[in-house]
Amino acid sequence: MKAYLYPGQGFQYVGMGKRLYDEHPAARDLFEYANELLGFRITDIMFQGPEEKLLETTITQNAIFLVSLLQSLKDGSRFQPDCVAGHSLGETTALVACQALSFEDGLLLMAERSVEMEKAFRAKPAKMVAILGMSDEQVVMCLRQVEGLVVPANYNCPGQLVIAGEKEAVEEACEILRQHGARRLVELKVGGAVHSPLMQPVADYLEKKLRTIEFRPPVCPIYPNVTGKATTDVEEIRNCLILQQVKPLLWQPTIENMIYDGVTEFVDCGPPHVISGMVRRINAEVAVTSSVYV
Repeated sequence: MKAYLYPGQGFQYVGMGKRLYDEHPAARDLFEYANELLGFRITDIMFQGPEEKLLETTITQNAIFLVSLLQSLKDGSRFQPDCVAGHSLGETTALVACQALSFEDGLLLMAERSVEMEKAFRAKPAKMVAILGMSDEQVVMCLRQVEGLVVPANYNCPGQLVIAGEKEAVEEACEILRQHGARRLVELKVGGAVHSPLMQPVADYLEKKLRTIEFRPPVCPIYPNVTGKATTDVEEIRNCLILQQVKPLLWQPTIENMIYDGVTEFVDCGPPHVISGMVRRINAEVAVTSSVYV
């Protein structure tokens, strides 16, 4: 079985998607269609910058959605996933890839979601930090010593758990984690605390918005972030997309469940050092191929 994986925020750079645009007419047509839907030429920002504009949440998330989705769709009829999953914003990409959402609805949902997330980011100073070199249990135990809001956000792979929360609480947690042996702490460039209670306003918005969007039965199972388990149930898919904003992202359980369910090959639709790296740390035996068009 072959699974397609779609990345979240973090790999944006000036020039992303340019080779895909130049070499694949089908991808170029969808890039241009996206420009029309969004009402501005996002491809100009992606290909030419400036970098500070590309790094804005409302640009970054749409750009990553487009590049990772079109990386798989460029193969036309050869794109036949047995199952899909997406890391954070990549879950919306995966829903378009498995035809649970239309391209139009997926892109415009991503655009609106990014605006709401930017509002939440500005409402309260917050951070996300990847903790390397400690077990999940050790990290969670250290977080219990912090009075402010800081929670486990991304269970990515063995030895890597991302925490998120209020800026001061996260900084306090980092000091405790250093004292307890964290090998490395890496602050993520996301602008806020995704997958934490601070994103409740985004979840509230999406709960209303997603009731207005048509969801179709996907052509293959999708593994939502909040459960890590395969589903084709439309209502479960919709509800998981809402809960994803405030609940931990269970990436390691997702990959483990995919392998248990029979996946033997993963296709990473992002850069090779992100999703592929996490998959290999979860299970070094499975085959992982990565995009060369990002």
